[in-house]
Amino acid sequence: MRIAVILPAAGSSRRFGQGLRSKLDEDMGGKPVLQRTVEAFTKHDKVSSIIVAGPADDESLAEFRLRHGDRLALLGASLVKGGVTHRYETVRNALEHAKDCTHVAVHDAARPCVSQELLDRLFDAAEQHDAVIPVLPVPDTIKRVRDTGERLGKADAIASILGVDESQLPPLREVVETVDRAGLFLVQTPQVFSLDTIRAAYAQADLTSTDDASLVERLGRRVVAVEGDPRNIKITWPSDADLARAMMGWKSPEGRASHKKF
Repeated sequence: MRIAVILPAAGSSRRFGQGLRSKLDEDMGGKPVLQRTVEAFTKHDKVSSIIVAGPADDESLAEFRLRHGDRLALLGASLVKGGVTHRYETVRNALEHAKDCTHVAVHDAARPCVSQELLDRLFDAAEQHDAVIPVLPVPDTIKRVRDTGERLGKADAIASILGVDESQLPPLREVVETVDRAGLFLVQTPQVFSLDTIRAAYAQADLTSTDDASLVERLGRRVVAVEGDPRNIKITWPSDADLARAMMGWKSPEGRASHKKF
């Protein structure tokens, strides 16, 4: 079994730090998120290659290479161009570089806490099944809501003087229904596929999807779910970075940004 790992890393991190910095550059004990993620896969003997799919345009890719290229090279990972707009474009581009492998694992570059135990579970299952994903049961009550078109609260006179109007207030939402959570699970990555399965999935005309497994489902093929790991969080908000450090025992950032340290 030889697994090529694809790490889509072409996103703009719009939700992280209001676009001021990339979440992949966030300091995790002296190493950026992206390096921590790559290192997790270098430790597994079934991983034969790691492909990081960065920004699509030349200027952004050059900046990305300046920040991460040396470390990726030392870790044996290759850097390729990702997609312009959608995640599926990024994965599709990276798939062209997945060679000399029997399986492909697609993992969020912003999930640096993935454990070796989780990788073992997924890779063992992938030896018997063509599509395997990690899942967690939904622990909370789920409600479907809708935007009312109104705003929550009301801007007062002082706020108006300061330039805050009601359009800047959060939207007012109301509950439509409570969803039965029986049989509902949260999906994580990496998602692991036999090479022919993921290639067939990405050969389809319509590639709009929420994840790679959705494309395999569209083929009518079975996707097997195994137990995920609650520590395998995806860093989306700044508070997620704090949680990741706390769980993994990584120190908070000090001094220079982590992508400038070596």
